[in-house]
Amino acid sequence: MGSIAAYTTKQGRRYRVRYRRPDGTQTDRRGFTTKRDAELFLSTVEVAKAKGEFIDVSAAEAKVGTLGTRWIASRRQILKPSTFRSLESSWRIHVLPRWGTRAIGSIRHSEIQAWISEMAQSQSATNVLRAHGILAAIFDTAVKDRSLAANPARDVGVPRKGKKGKAYLTHAQVELLARNAAEPTLVRFLAYTGLRWGEATALRIRHLDLGRRRASIEENAVMVNNTVIMGTPKTHKTRSVPLPAFLVQELRLRVQARHRDAYVFGDGAEPLRLPNSKDGWFAGAVRRAQQADPNVPRVTPHDLRHTAASLAVSAGANVKAVQRMLGHASAAMTLDTYSDLFDDDLDAVSEALDRARSRAI
Repeated sequence: MGSIAAYTTKQGRRYRVRYRRPDGTQTDRRGFTTKRDAELFLSTVEVAKAKGEFIDVSAAEAKVGTLGTRWIASRRQILKPSTFRSLESSWRIHVLPRWGTRAIGSIRHSEIQAWISEMAQSQSATNVLRAHGILAAIFDTAVKDRSLAANPARDVGVPRKGKKGKAYLTHAQVELLARNAAEPTLVRFLAYTGLRWGEATALRIRHLDLGRRRASIEENAVMVNNTVIMGTPKTHKTRSVPLPAFLVQELRLRVQARHRDAYVFGDGAEPLRLPNSKDGWFAGAVRRAQQADPNVPRVTPHDLRHTAASLAVSAGANVKAVQRMLGHASAAMTLDTYSDLFDDDLDAVSEALDRARSRAI
């Protein structure tokens, strides 16, 4: 049980409550004008401790800048380098300047809503959501540490990310693009395996089993601060991807006489870097392909992943096979991402039901 002591100030007598936190450390709170108020506060503290609902009032004075710096540092070993870089940049540019000097207990829900609305006028939905997520996560930690009773950053209105339309190439358009590219085999490889750029460019010759027509996806190359960093695939899981026979022939010619640890694409010594989106070799190939066929949509290397999904579905692959090929966490994720590709399946269902009814009646 804590204690209450009176003391004198210029404004008159005041009372101080001294008590222990749940971890046994001692603290106090001063400034009560009546002993009754001090007793009520002490009673509230003891009841909260007994129920496991104790909130450390003094901890609410901690600054967002201090807590946020710790939280960001804790993410470094958990997140992939490219993801951490985006997070750290958002913290440094958007969150820290606005909230860094504020005590966590002084920030109100309405202030955060105003900040979100202000950012949304000049920033993309992605940037706003990332910045809000950082601030909300800092407050979540404070709530779990019993420094706050509730998170003022939750249940605020945030902008929604608009769905970007996907560009799908036909077989003929993929071939046209490949023939106009500096790396034709890589273009075909991306369009028929669905690998992400980093997964494809991190592929080593020892990851290929051309006899079984398989590629083992074990590494991922990402660019962080103009440096290529090797890591695991996005889902942290390896997977085996099937290779069409025509692609196996191209790859066999490409990798012959190379060391098994060499990279399949580029010069073999280091992963091939993502070409510039405006004047790189891939953008140039797209422009030349469009000159030959105006129906070729504007695509990026990542769009070839969408093309791979489209070509697989049109060839009769089921959603589970497409999921495994693309490395999605679940078939539900594949369906959510490429629901438009399975519209024909819905037509097939209605036709099958119609035929079944006709036979039964």
